[in-house]
Amino acid sequence: MPASSAELVRAARKAGLAVPAFNVPYLPMAEPIIRAVVDSDAVAFLEVARLEWIKFEARGLAEALSEYRRYANPKHVRLHLDHVPVIDEDGLLVDYLEVIQSAIALGYDSVMVDGSRLPLDENIAATRAVADAAHAAGIPCEAELGAILGHESGPLPPYEELFAAGKGFTRVDEAERFARESACDWLSVAAGNIHGAISAAFKDRKKDEARLDLDHLGRLADATGLPLVLHGGTGIKKEYLLGAIACGIAKVNVATEIRQPYEVTLKETGDVRKAQEAVYERTMGYLESYIELSGTRGRICSAVAAA
Repeated sequence: MPASSAELVRAARKAGLAVPAFNVPYLPMAEPIIRAVVDSDAVAFLEVARLEWIKFEARGLAEALSEYRRYANPKHVRLHLDHVPVIDEDGLLVDYLEVIQSAIALGYDSVMVDGSRLPLDENIAATRAVADAAHAAGIPCEAELGAILGHESGPLPPYEELFAAGKGFTRVDEAERFARESACDWLSVAAGNIHGAISAAFKDRKKDEARLDLDHLGRLADATGLPLVLHGGTGIKKEYLLGAIACGIAKVNVATEIRQPYEVTLKETGDVRKAQEAVYERTMGYLESYIELSGTRGRICSAVAAA
């Protein structure tokens, strides 16, 4: 029986590796992503976030699951429910628990609740409710603490201004308490990473090149004892990305890197198959040359077996 998603992420952390997670805002992207992961002999997640069926064309939980299952290869790829916010990008309350319980009932391999726009106590309570539901179904729960900017409707302030101020960085003391009380399995943290813009006015722009406070990531890893998650995996300087994995990042979310080639190619050619091939090539390049995780499935599986 293939290892569980929780085992894969823990094993990646133990082996000093990470599991990349590729977002699917357009359902035809699923096939080339899975093909690239298999061809590169890696382990990865295919993932869909609520905003990707609200603001893009992922359509919904069941539709994303159906597309995943058409090409599923559990030796290499699992399905993750990405960001389900308690308060969404437009400041609206979301019936997050109903969405996540639906994903659990459908058979998603892991889920994420995003209570990062809540006060700490409320984020812990919301995460605990989701973690309890996920664990009852035998799957892991991801949560978020800190402000990973980029999904808001307007432009961000200058990146260097944000980094210098440590704006939104996850606090170490809060992370320690959060890990202890929320029961989450993986924690998405902020240490200089940003999301790619999703608003119509800014989604086509090249993402700012980000860097990371690696010392801060190391302190968060030590304080929580959890596998950490890096959202906004596009545009981070390679030395910082690899350094983050060495500091405890065990899952890296990738969206803009593969979304924009799909959109640009489809707009230029009108040919979905050519857009899919653009996604395949970019996913292969990311795995081989950027995050350097090609050929690592065996090492992760060995770490699972040794656990």
